[in-house]
Amino acid sequence: MIPDPLLEEFQKENQKHLRDYFRLIFLRKWLVLTVAIITFALFTLNTFSKTPLYKATTRVLIEKNLTGSDLQGSRLYMMWDPEFMGTQFELIRSYNVAQRVVKKLQLDTEYTAFFFPSSSEVIVDQQHKDDASSGRKDADIIASMIQNGIRITPVKDTRIVGISYIHQDPAMAQKVANSIVQAYIEETLDIKSSLTRYSLQWMTSKAENERKKLEVSEKKLQQFIRDNDIVTVENKLTILPEKLSEFGSQLSLAQAKEKENEAVYNQIVNAGKDVTAMETIPLFANNSVLQNLRERIYASKQTIKELSKKYGYKHPAIIQAKAERDLLLKERNAEIRRIQSATKKAFELSKTRIKDLTELIQQTKKELLDMNERFVQYRIMAREKEMNQAVYDALAKSIKKENLTEQSQDLKIWVTKKADLPGAPFSPDTKKSLFQGAVFGLLGGILLAFFMEYLDNTVKDAKTAEERLQLTVLGTVEDLADNDVPIETYIEEKPLSPLSESYRLIRSNLLFSTPDHPPKTILITSMVQQEGKTTTTGNLAHILSQYEKKILIIDCDMRRPSQHSIFGIDNSYGLSNYLSGNTDDRKQLIQNTDDGRISMIPSGPVPPNPAELLSSQKMTLILQKAGKQFDFIFLDSPPVLQVTDSLMLGQLVDGTIVVVRAGKTTFEMVENGMTKLTNNHINILGIVLNRVKKSHDHNGYYGYSAYYGDQDDSIKKNEDS
Repeated sequence: MIPDPLLEEFQKENQKHLRDYFRLIFLRKWLVLTVAIITFALFTLNTFSKTPLYKATTRVLIEKNLTGSDLQGSRLYMMWDPEFMGTQFELIRSYNVAQRVVKKLQLDTEYTAFFFPSSSEVIVDQQHKDDASSGRKDADIIASMIQNGIRITPVKDTRIVGISYIHQDPAMAQKVANSIVQAYIEETLDIKSSLTRYSLQWMTSKAENERKKLEVSEKKLQQFIRDNDIVTVENKLTILPEKLSEFGSQLSLAQAKEKENEAVYNQIVNAGKDVTAMETIPLFANNSVLQNLRERIYASKQTIKELSKKYGYKHPAIIQAKAERDLLLKERNAEIRRIQSATKKAFELSKTRIKDLTELIQQTKKELLDMNERFVQYRIMAREKEMNQAVYDALAKSIKKENLTEQSQDLKIWVTKKADLPGAPFSPDTKKSLFQGAVFGLLGGILLAFFMEYLDNTVKDAKTAEERLQLTVLGTVEDLADNDVPIETYIEEKPLSPLSESYRLIRSNLLFSTPDHPPKTILITSMVQQEGKTTTTGNLAHILSQYEKKILIIDCDMRRPSQHSIFGIDNSYGLSNYLSGNTDDRKQLIQNTDDGRISMIPSGPVPPNPAELLSSQKMTLILQKAGKQFDFIFLDSPPVLQVTDSLMLGQLVDGTIVVVRAGKTTFEMVENGMTKLTNNHINILGIVLNRVKKSHDHNGYYGYSAYYGDQDDSIKKNEDS
């Protein structure tokens, strides 16, 4: 049993997930509604464009008429028999039954207009034309139509089935449904009587022929047994296969031995008189005698070599050693010739062995074939006799049975309910179709929304970002795409708005992001362009400046600078001038904004080599000097995935903030960028999730808009008054 606290936590998690699903559906509500409306419209159009069809149904009891022997055999015949009922269903739907209905009701003469309308049913009319052009009569065409319109439905746990007919006219549907049952009964009776007469005639004639065949086959079999001594043949047939199998096994072994001897013999022939090549053959190389001789010859050669160093070539010791060596060489050659002769004889002997075994096998086969031929003939004659006997016995039994049951009926068919006149169309079911259209449209839209969400791999909320990226989310910033106030001045104009509160939360998390003291120099970057790093830099500076902090913004994005335009500062002289050495003592590097609370070093003119300038010693020096004068220094840098400027600047600051645009930046982009930052040993303070949709905001700001919005409205009214 799950403990209560764990159960409560589990329930909370499930409720949270359910809210996420509803939030996703609400976010993509227009997609869901569009799919639902289109699907519903298609179902509606299809429903009202169909021609109304009426179904008339009659109920019939169908069961076997069991005999006494059947009842004694099993009670299962009284229950549902799939094969039997399936056969009856096919008979009901058969073309012959349909033809009987056409003939009985005179549908091809009196009611032709019900099946071949002039213009109301184009499909049937076209089918009529095609069949007429192929030579089919109206009666045959109508029979085919009736055959296609029959529906059979078994009643559960009974032997009663419902036989229905579907037609555009309710009266015709009723008339044909009732006539199908009568036509089916007539068809079964006709089948029974025709089969019985034909069976008796055929079986009587066939039995007489089979009796004569049986007598002839019995006489032939008895004569064959006496002439060929079948008992002895059976004993031989059991021995000869074993003997043939044994010879075959021996032949396989002999052939393998021949191949082996032939391979060795060919190696000897190919070696010729080359003793060195001869000794490489495994047969010679593995011979113990030759191995001993090789060792002794080698030792003798070593002795001769050592004695040659001490004595002349005519010294008795050297002469004796050479004599011993020559003797060993003769012994080796003699042993080699002996092995060659033995190998040749073994090869020739294996050939002879194969020849003898082949002759034995051929002889045994011939004998076996002769025995088998006689026994096969015996079995053929025995089978013929047995088959004639079985056929004759079966025919005799069947004739007796047919004579007894000639007047009986195999089926019981009883109409339990005749077809009534349909009061309403069977198809289309308008309510059901419209309901299905609404349900399928809504489900299709929701499934499509979930599928689009599954394909969407962008960062959308703080919780998912923290779980997947394993990084702290300092805060989220709401999307103001539909607001008239620019994001750059929104905090100044609406200080009590949820957006301002978001940046205050980011400020608080930023101050506590490092253990010892808040980071002083902070690099703000992003993965790609248009993610909001520049506005995030300016808004964080505004929030911190409200607390009497001295703030400096350094626009390090010397490729596409924009901080100067936001704060209205001249960019003709700035960081690029200072880093490149093009200084002007008359111009001030650090400039103040209009409100005087934020200072800025603009990027200056765009240089040809921004990366080299930012990695220079002067950049480190300017940060050191600014650190003594300001409480916080923000560096607005280019995107990480596009240039390397941020990777160099990140090593000069206390920490880096990464701005990620919700719904646009993918997890792969963020992961690749974070890998670059961590590989360069850059301290990442956290992520700011920018432009988050309200439905994706998981940071607890629900209700802020209404609360702070009311306060903003009251402040605006007071100012107007």
